[in-house]
Amino acid sequence: MSIFDRANLALSRRQLLIGASLTGAGLVIGLRPQPSAAATEPFAPNAFIRIPLEGKIAFIMPSVEMGQGIYTAVAMMLAEELEVGLDQVVLEHAPADPKQYANPLLGDQITGGSLAIRGIYEQMRKAGATARIMLVSAAATDWGISPDACKAEAGHVIETGGSRRAAYGSLIAAAASQAVPQEVPLKAASSYRVIGKPVRRLDSPEKVNGTAKFGIDARPQGVSYAAIAICPHFNGKLRAVDEAPAMAVKGVAQVVRIDEALAVVANNTGAARKGLAALSIEWDPGPSATVSQAELERRMDAAIDGEALRHINEGDVAKAEAEHGPVHEFIYRMPILTHSTMEPMNCTVHVRPDSCEVWVGTQVMGRARQVAADVTGLPVEKVVVHNHLLGGGFGRRLDVDGVILATKIAKQVDGPVKVTWSREEDIRHDCYRYLNYSKVTATLGPDGMPVSWRHRVIGPSVMARWLPAFTKDGIDLDQMAGAESPYQIPNRYTDFARHEAPDGMLTGNWRGVGATRNIPPIEGAIDELANAAGIDPLDYRRRLLQHKPRLLAVLNLVAEKASWSTALPEGKGRGIALTEDFGSFAATIAEVSIGEDGRFRTERIVCAIDCGQVINPDTVEAQIQSGVVYGLSAALYGRITVENGAVVEGNFDDSPVLRIHETPPIEVHIVPSTEAPGGIGELGTPGVAPALLNAIHAATGKRLRTLPIDQTDLRRV
Repeated sequence: MSIFDRANLALSRRQLLIGASLTGAGLVIGLRPQPSAAATEPFAPNAFIRIPLEGKIAFIMPSVEMGQGIYTAVAMMLAEELEVGLDQVVLEHAPADPKQYANPLLGDQITGGSLAIRGIYEQMRKAGATARIMLVSAAATDWGISPDACKAEAGHVIETGGSRRAAYGSLIAAAASQAVPQEVPLKAASSYRVIGKPVRRLDSPEKVNGTAKFGIDARPQGVSYAAIAICPHFNGKLRAVDEAPAMAVKGVAQVVRIDEALAVVANNTGAARKGLAALSIEWDPGPSATVSQAELERRMDAAIDGEALRHINEGDVAKAEAEHGPVHEFIYRMPILTHSTMEPMNCTVHVRPDSCEVWVGTQVMGRARQVAADVTGLPVEKVVVHNHLLGGGFGRRLDVDGVILATKIAKQVDGPVKVTWSREEDIRHDCYRYLNYSKVTATLGPDGMPVSWRHRVIGPSVMARWLPAFTKDGIDLDQMAGAESPYQIPNRYTDFARHEAPDGMLTGNWRGVGATRNIPPIEGAIDELANAAGIDPLDYRRRLLQHKPRLLAVLNLVAEKASWSTALPEGKGRGIALTEDFGSFAATIAEVSIGEDGRFRTERIVCAIDCGQVINPDTVEAQIQSGVVYGLSAALYGRITVENGAVVEGNFDDSPVLRIHETPPIEVHIVPSTEAPGGIGELGTPGVAPALLNAIHAATGKRLRTLPIDQTDLRRV
């Protein structure tokens, strides 16, 4: 039986609803069960658990699974407090319902920002504990004994001093009549049986045998298939097309035109793609037709010394600079990046006169439902979103442009239509991580340690569009994440120079978010200051982190595991980078080699992680490894360019990703902790590029400040 039970997720209005509080308060108590509940009706004590009379317990997943292991982690948290084994449960995708399934830290039904575990850790445990307490109370009432004389174990309530026991399923009617406990004690970490133990991913078997259902696998009855061409120019429009060549292809049913795109609809994907390829489409490039990469970079360079909004001002930076000059200045330039998820964008939509159904893998189910309602003009309650597993997210599926396009097309198609983007459309119409520049200046005291720090961040404000609550006084708080650096520097000043992408070029979140923009200039600058002071980069950081014991601990651990003090032969070098974000702490050491011809090779990556209470150590290791590979791809190859108001790159030949033979050994060392859980999905990515840049300097003496790494710069004289 599949772990994904796709039964109807609707909850009765008689049931107790325990949903996500937008204020992060934990449990929001709604309607409670009535005593008259039928003995055969499943016991659904909250929005996350449903216990049937017989069979496996259903856990409803409030976050989406995109390869990060969240379904297994949520199941572990619920199972821990409910006292059941993971072999006793099935998993269900939550419906689109932000009122019940919002992440408390984001205030919406969003999976992203490494906030899934952090936002629902206490909530899920309380949900499991509430169900357990009500079941134990039901059994104790039936037996005429105190609940203290009972315990829950492996899906049963057991009389501790006797022989009576009852399966959870046999108690569902009685449990539904129990009072909702006002206080829900949670298990101590010392008594965990599930949390913190290595567990094989519950979704792995189906992904291996091919039965797992991703968005691209959706095939509702009567579905047709659409291949799409989107205007390549930012804010461009469809001007003209002769439909006849496409209609002449066997299997093609129609050509659908919308303002910004065209789709060929057929009875199979091959025919749709063949029909699209037969067309000669004339596009109106619009006002962005003259936009070039050189122009975009000139604009960014001009913003380096332009106006900016003050973010943090501690001490007196100007005075420190005057007293302790010279001022060391470092400018780091980071490129436009695409997400390149393994599963290209796709969405299946069926628009009826009075309703709409959407089949999609998305990180924002509530938003997907809302935009489908907006496009169709239907009330949002008339839209049903069927969520699926995601073949990669990385922030790409935090946007709903694909749902909007598919719904526009579906309005002109009779029956459900699956709109699948080609890899070229996927890369050329991404929600990009736009150009990000940083200017760091610092002065050193007599001991060589920094006494002043300025960091100007230049880039777009994604949050102004995507989540305005993450802005303050015009400043994108995600864009500025950690820009002040974690190091103990008495005088610090950071500011934000907002500089947007050209109109019509969508910018969005990218794995690692603000840290991927700020860690490279921070860790590069700290290394450069250490070199200027003649102090070992490891020791330099240690002196500046005495106030950060958790960050210092991962630094010491990674140095030990990477054998930092061991000398390397000529042409090899090691570099360090630290990341403090997502409620977690990470240290990364990269070891590289540079040949006489400038040939670059990453020999080894070592990571030390403190992410607080670990739910599943296997998932932590896998996520850090995945983040490192993603970061390596970007550091070595990640660069999107623009000409004539359009993205140039279109597939893996000109926008490559890391190959297996290029992937170095990756070691992950986890610090045991009982602190609150931190994020892990994005923690491994930000430190990779700066660790590589610092390692390259150690190996060659050359300091690179522009990404991706240009290997022609590494040719040794």
